[in-house]
This record gives sequence, C-alpha cells and structure tokens, in this order.
Amino acid sequence: MKLVIGLDGQSSGEKALEFATQLAANMETCELIVVYVIEWSPFSFQTAEENAQRHKRREEEISIATDRVLTPAIDTLTKAGLTARAIVRHGDVADTIDAIAHKEGASQIIIARSSAGGFSKRIFGSSTANLVMNARVPVTVVV
Repeated sequence: MKLVIGLDGQSSGEKALEFATQLAANMETCELIVVYVIEWSPFSFQTAEENAQRHKRREEEISIATDRVLTPAIDTLTKAGLTARAIVRHGDVADTIDAIAHKEGASQIIIARSSAGGFSKRIFGSSTANLVMNARVPVTVVV
C-alpha cells in the first residue's frame, strides 16, 4: 500500500505526518510518499533573463523545502522503521498532490486542514477543499 502525505511546512502538516505514521505502523507493508508543493503558476510572460532568474529561484525553493520540511519528515519516518521517500514539486497544490497520488498508485492521500483565514478556509483551506472535491483517490483530512 502507498500513502501520499501532503505537508505544508506548518504544524498542521505535522498532524498529517503523525496520523500517517500511526496508520502505516498498523500495516504489514506501506510506503509513505511525503509531498511538498510550492505554489507556482506557469502562466507568466517574461523575458529570457527573467525566465533564467525564475528557474534559479525555483531551484532554491526546492532546496529549501527539501532541507527544512522533507528531510526532517523522512528522517522521522525512517527512524520509526517505515519506508518513506520525498517529492517536491511546483504547481497548484491540489492538482499536483492528486497527480502524484495517481501516478504513484497511492491508496490514499493524507493532508491536514489549513487554518488560513476566511470561512471556507477555516473549514478546510482552499487547497484542501479542492483536493477533497477532485482527487482520484480517497483523501483523509486531519484536523
């Protein structure tokens, strides 16, 4: 079985990681795929110089996300005796997590509720709500 865990770099992501860890510990075999998505729109018209700077910034963001969010999460999971790997991507959070889960053949996506402002965001968070409504595999939202 494969579980995709969406992290956001906040304490809410830690809740999703903790839930997935408990779930995986109760399974005979389980691979945890920890995902961090950096919001990024490909729809921007820029000069060649701006595109080069944008590419450099993307690479820096991937490195920071890996060092600060994903590596500590993977270390925690492997120390607990679980099989885990990390994926970081740029794009729309909901679409990207869904695409990764679908491509990987995941059985479930585990994410945490965002606590950002607004009524609907207080209930789920816009990315979380979009994922729940549109994902091709079951989604568990940890509160």
